[in-house]
Amino acid sequence: MNILVTGGKGFIGSAVCRHLVQDLGVRVLNIDKMTYAATEGSTACLQHDPRYHFIKADICDGALMRNLLAAHDIDAVLHLAAESHVDRSIDGPRMFLDTNIFGTFSLLEAVRSYLAGLEPVRRAAFRFVHVSTDEVFGHLPLDDSVFTEHSSYAPTSPYSASKAASDHLAMAWHHTYGLPVVVSNCSNNYGPFQFPEKLIPLMIINALEGKPLPVYGNGENVRDWLHVEDHARALALVLLRGRPGQSYVIGGRNAWPNLQVVERIADLLDILRPLPGVKRRSLITFVRDRPGHDLRYAIDPGRIETELGWTARHTFADGLQDTVRWFLDNEEWWRPLRRMRYAGERLG
Repeated sequence: MNILVTGGKGFIGSAVCRHLVQDLGVRVLNIDKMTYAATEGSTACLQHDPRYHFIKADICDGALMRNLLAAHDIDAVLHLAAESHVDRSIDGPRMFLDTNIFGTFSLLEAVRSYLAGLEPVRRAAFRFVHVSTDEVFGHLPLDDSVFTEHSSYAPTSPYSASKAASDHLAMAWHHTYGLPVVVSNCSNNYGPFQFPEKLIPLMIINALEGKPLPVYGNGENVRDWLHVEDHARALALVLLRGRPGQSYVIGGRNAWPNLQVVERIADLLDILRPLPGVKRRSLITFVRDRPGHDLRYAIDPGRIETELGWTARHTFADGLQDTVRWFLDNEEWWRPLRRMRYAGERLG
């Protein structure tokens, strides 16, 4: 197979590229605009693999996308390119609309044009997987309710609104034009190569350096944590076996309040890299909540578990410890990003 991955230099996209090439042995064309959150190191292990090819390009350039689809004889698309940070969307929503909405529209139209020229057998086998977020469903109360594929859309931030719009575009192109679209909605990811402004890597690095660990509000906001390698496996299954016109919610069944996540990180670093005379829980500081901060996310991944046989392999305890160790062992990757002005000012 020849698979086009958009946004494959980002956190989740790079994990998908590594899994597709190294574990499944397929050929990958990675398209990335190389904005601030894209890093070369995330796919360095693939740079000499003949099955992997990278091109710096913008998905908003529809003509270029059509040419690349044809030139590389693409059999499927995994669309991950997106602006994805809520705080940034509050500060500057325009780029989220440009990339997440117009970019998805341009890519859908490029694929529609490309499919028109394929023979029927290849056209029937083609898949377009649109990768989205559970944030499009809004938020849940502090109870045992969960998001499913049947949850209503209720986005609350410019980021989630732009992703909700792109989800609707993808499904509309399936119903109107017959594009073989499958949509996935994932919970919060964590793991190696996550950009340092996100919650878990920011807390790891701040704790490592003995700096304050800022927590929004009172820390009760709950997120369902999914290890990025589990997510990559899930997306490959959705690509290979998912049903066009369907959506799959993907979660790790690991829901934790933000405060408890930060406390776990503090405790792990006290063991792995102690600070003389300092217990890192003392570094936790509570800061003013951000506008429209969703209270709780939780996902029931029953459909993908039952239909496609996927389950998350990482418990949160093991996955978080592995992630902390990875950041300790890979300072040369995150240190240059940390020096950027914005890297230490975000809360994830």
